[in-house]
Amino acid sequence: MTLLSLLNPNELLLAAGVALVAGWVKGMVGFAMPMVLVSGLSMFLPPDLALAGLILPTLVTNGFQALREGIPAAISAMKAFRVFLAAGLVFLLIGAQVVSSLPASTFLLIIGIPVSFFALIQVLGVQLVLRNPSPRIELGIGSVAGFVGGMSGIWGPPTVAYLTALNTPKAMQMRVQGVIYGLGAVALLVAHVGSGIFRADTAPFSAALILPAAIGMWIGLQLQSRIDQALFRKVTLLVLLVTGLNLLRRGLLG
Repeated sequence: MTLLSLLNPNELLLAAGVALVAGWVKGMVGFAMPMVLVSGLSMFLPPDLALAGLILPTLVTNGFQALREGIPAAISAMKAFRVFLAAGLVFLLIGAQVVSSLPASTFLLIIGIPVSFFALIQVLGVQLVLRNPSPRIELGIGSVAGFVGGMSGIWGPPTVAYLTALNTPKAMQMRVQGVIYGLGAVALLVAHVGSGIFRADTAPFSAALILPAAIGMWIGLQLQSRIDQALFRKVTLLVLLVTGLNLLRRGLLG
C-alpha cells in the first residue's frame, strides 16, 4: 500500500503543515509536539492513523532534544528520574494494548481530557508545588503519564506539571523532558508495533512527517530567544485548550 493510497494529496499536505507547526512549538517551549500532532491530525484523519503519524517525528525530535547537551547529561537525567521512567514504561506498554479496542469517541476523549486539563490549569495560572521529590508521587504520576501516553501518544501534561511543581531549572527541565519523551517515544514505537497501530502501511506516513517536524523544530529553536516566552506560552496553551475542548466535543457529540 502506497502513501497516497492511505491519504489524498490535500490530506498529506495538511498533515505536513500540522507537523511543521508541532515542531515549531516544540522548538519554542520544549514540549507539546504530540499534543499538537495528534490533536491536529485527528481533525481530518482517523484517530488510529493520527496516533501512528506522530510516532517517528516524536522519536526523532525528542532524541535530538535529549542528546543536545551530550550523552552524560542525558544519563544523569535518566538516573535522577528513574522511578518516573520505569513506571511510565510499564504503564505505556499496558495502555498501548488497550487502544486498538477503543471506539473512536472514547479515543478522542482520552486525548481531549489531558490536553484540556493541562492547558486550562496553566492558562488560569494554577501552580502545583512540591518542595522535594517524592518517589511515591513520582511513581503515581509516571504511571498516569505512561498509561495515557500509551493510548494517545501524549504524556507531556503530567510530566511538565511534575517538573514544574519541583521548580526544576529551565535547562535541566528541557533535558529531562527530552529524555523522558525520547525514551517514551521508543517505548511507544515498540508498543504500537505490537498493538498493530504502527505497521507497514502506516509507517511511511509517520516517516513523511519527520522532515516538516524537524524543520519546524529548527525554526522554533532559532526564534526561542527572540520572542517573548511568556506570551508565546500563553498563546500556545490557548490554542491547545481550544483544540482539546473541540476533541471533547467530538468525543461526546460525534
